[in-house]
Amino acid sequence: MKNLRRYLVAGILVWLPIGVTIFLLRVLINLMDRSLLLLPQAYRPEAWLGFAIPGLGLVLTLIVLLLTGLLATNILGRGMVSLWERLLERIPIVRSIYSASKNFAEVVFSDSSQSFKKVLLVEYPRKGLYSIAFQTATELQEVQGRTREEVICTFLPTTPNPTSGFIIMVPKKDVIELDMEIDEALKMIISLGVVVPRWRREDIGELPLAFAEEEAGKGGRNS
Repeated sequence: MKNLRRYLVAGILVWLPIGVTIFLLRVLINLMDRSLLLLPQAYRPEAWLGFAIPGLGLVLTLIVLLLTGLLATNILGRGMVSLWERLLERIPIVRSIYSASKNFAEVVFSDSSQSFKKVLLVEYPRKGLYSIAFQTATELQEVQGRTREEVICTFLPTTPNPTSGFIIMVPKKDVIELDMEIDEALKMIISLGVVVPRWRREDIGELPLAFAEEEAGKGGRNS
């Protein structure tokens, strides 16, 4: 029974990620295929082919995104986008939804933003205990003026759902910057700490002596 359970769990670990990946890809492709509804009925693929081709909506979506980005980055396009935003800001409920969505997209996708670009280690919920957090902002004028310290705004996600969490202002001197990537930290959070990213740093001289000796011993045994 023990071996049977081990084999069953091993099979689940193989097929569950595959099934979830296929399911999410199908949902995403089906959602993008709905962009074909933008085309007139006579120009849709099923009208002149006689059958639908899954995935054509993905191509059309990419073309629309590229054309929109090309338009929005020139002078005429920026004026049109600004006019559209001013129009939406006059609608009470739509204004709140649109501004929140825009701010979130700018934070996540903008290359110039420093938000969610660094994985940090902060002492939380008490001194001596550490939690993974993401840097969200460094320009905290009033907070820094009130506290008389250089503080960093961090987002401390909950596990296994990283979309909820806490905003914590931490003094910069008390923050430890990690080498792991954002996606690696998210995997660790979602897996309840089971999936731990491998640390690729070769220089262990900055580590505590006992830990450095242990890592060096591991390296010698592995070689």
